[in-house]
Amino acid sequence: MLCKLAWGNVRRASRDYLIYLLTLALGVTVFYAFNTISLQVDIAGIKTAGMREVMSELLSGLTIFLAAVMGILMVYANNFIMKRRKREFGLYQVLGMTRGQVARIMAYETFIVSGAALVLGIICGIALSQLMVFFTASLFKTQISNFHFFISPSALFITIECLVAIFVVALLFNLRVVARVKLVDLMGAERRHESIKTRNPLLSGIVCLVGLALIIWAYCRLLHDGLPLTAPVDQIDFATRRFGITTLMVTAGTVAFFFGLSGLLLKLLQTMRKVYWRGLNMFTVRQLAAKINTISMSMAIIAMILFFAITSVTCGMSIVSAMNASLLRCTPADFSCNVMYNNSEFVDSGEDGEITKYVMPSEPYDVQAALEEQGVDFAKIAKGVQQVDIYSSVPAGEEDPSIMLDDLIRRSKTTLPAGMDEATVMYQGIPVVRLSDYNKYLAFRGFDQLHLADNQYLITCDMGDTLDDMFNSILSAGTTITLGGKTLVPGADKVDPQAGAFCNSAMGLNSGTVVLPDAVVNQMGFALQNSSLLVNYKDGADAQKIDAEFADLASTNGIGTGVGANISQDDGSNIGFWGESINRNEMIEQVDGMNGMISYLCIYIGFVLVIACAAIISIQQLSSVADSSKSVRVLSEVGCDRLAIDHSILLQQAVLFFFPLGVGLAHSLVALRVIISLVLLFGGFDIGGTVGLICVVFLIAYGGYFALTYGMSKCIVRGAVRVRHTE
Repeated sequence: MLCKLAWGNVRRASRDYLIYLLTLALGVTVFYAFNTISLQVDIAGIKTAGMREVMSELLSGLTIFLAAVMGILMVYANNFIMKRRKREFGLYQVLGMTRGQVARIMAYETFIVSGAALVLGIICGIALSQLMVFFTASLFKTQISNFHFFISPSALFITIECLVAIFVVALLFNLRVVARVKLVDLMGAERRHESIKTRNPLLSGIVCLVGLALIIWAYCRLLHDGLPLTAPVDQIDFATRRFGITTLMVTAGTVAFFFGLSGLLLKLLQTMRKVYWRGLNMFTVRQLAAKINTISMSMAIIAMILFFAITSVTCGMSIVSAMNASLLRCTPADFSCNVMYNNSEFVDSGEDGEITKYVMPSEPYDVQAALEEQGVDFAKIAKGVQQVDIYSSVPAGEEDPSIMLDDLIRRSKTTLPAGMDEATVMYQGIPVVRLSDYNKYLAFRGFDQLHLADNQYLITCDMGDTLDDMFNSILSAGTTITLGGKTLVPGADKVDPQAGAFCNSAMGLNSGTVVLPDAVVNQMGFALQNSSLLVNYKDGADAQKIDAEFADLASTNGIGTGVGANISQDDGSNIGFWGESINRNEMIEQVDGMNGMISYLCIYIGFVLVIACAAIISIQQLSSVADSSKSVRVLSEVGCDRLAIDHSILLQQAVLFFFPLGVGLAHSLVALRVIISLVLLFGGFDIGGTVGLICVVFLIAYGGYFALTYGMSKCIVRGAVRVRHTE
């Protein structure tokens, strides 16, 4: 009997449960679809080692966190449903039901709605997960070779676990209401509305303006200071503290802004008499002021959550775009490996008493010959091999570099990009390369030769537009370099952005290298800093097999492992150590894997948070419309047009839906300006299309909640208007 009654209640109160059901079903859909990543990775043909396990662990942990957010949201949704049905539950008790029986009815109803949400969400999640295989393949840039329908038991299990937790929390909240609320309060719930505290308009206006001032001040601090990541090492703690203060300022400013907004809004519109007294504007403004008074804190929180959602998606996509752009620019060869040279000479006695002499080499180490001794047959596998030798700018017999970036910036009156204070070129000087070596490198890349006079120099870089623009300003300003009493002038006014990568890397390693005539390098006696060997495989060669052979060589002999395998001369002295080696295919695989992971996490977090914010606002508005239905009925009884009433409701809900979104977007634009300036250090990017598409999807979901809320509000109002006032 109780179960039958609960089923009838759910059918009758379907409108009240609609937002609850929709949000819960969306949560189940997203939870299931994103947790099928392990199967999607396999079907999409992603071969990156460990990617499946890492993505599964990350998304499982993130799902638990987002499920907690969703649980809090469902409790809030229950508040609206219970508010609408308190009199009904009181009537049950008047008719003779015990509180336990009422609680069982509520448990059955919650179970029915949660079960329906689970079934609907799983069905939609299974369908979405099939489509997401293609999205996953696109993110990781792979081809789907064996697509088939799949269902993930593990994703289903974690989704059911999350839903059960949400169900239990919602049920406990409902039972608490029945157990604690008195019968007289239940029966009189329809006649009692949430108390609204009026605030002094002048005081509210001052608070609002103070909040706005705090927000603007925080914006200025952030634009000036940047992120703590860009601070020098010795100032990182101070920068972190300032960033924390800036964060507190924007948070407190947002809360104060919304707290005082209602009074300021009311006062401003009251001064505009022609607008204030037109139609139902007075009613609309007062309703808005009352609602903002009540939910000012939640509006501030929603604005901050939307700020986090927008920033995470846009920042993540900007990083992905920068990495994609850098990948094309910073992989000049099919394979590259590095040798790092000693920058000082000393003698070290080991624990076993063996003495090792560390020296600075006078000639570059022949990397190709060393690899050939290890069994690499370059004649068989390579169509092009080139070694690039980089020198430090410290003259022989001296300790300080002769080419310093800060000196060039100061004399050319150029601005140093944020984040460059601690770059290698700042405290070690700018390294140099011989013109002859650079021209051999250009020939290897298929580029035109560079011609410099004896008194000219040029700068190369592979880290993107920001540093290129800085060096372009230095070159175009005609900034001179004096070496050994000889003054050198720029040989060109621009950096070639495609001819500065001397080894394979993800985001670029050449933050600035000066190309000098050979005679100048010889005269200054610059010490060797590092050498890079670039190898291009023959056309038609089995690149994967060659990559595997190089990997085996590195693991067996320590070549290219990046763990410091020493390089010794015939006399036993140590001249340096092997650096990192990497092939183009491995680099592309790593970058694609990282980009896919970042994109996945950002979209997952952003979508769930946007849905949560939209659902909270929707529930708030439905609750307030139910509270104000009597006022609307009075307006109808005195002759107000129904269209005017609907317009008033639309305007109120549009302000309350999109004003927090506007504030969150403003916060995001300022934060992204700082973040993007940092990302630009590693390469230019274009995120318009990708971010635009994601934002459109988010806005459709957010706007969908707005449209649904407005439609349900009109139904509540029209139902109230049809009921004659009998009091």
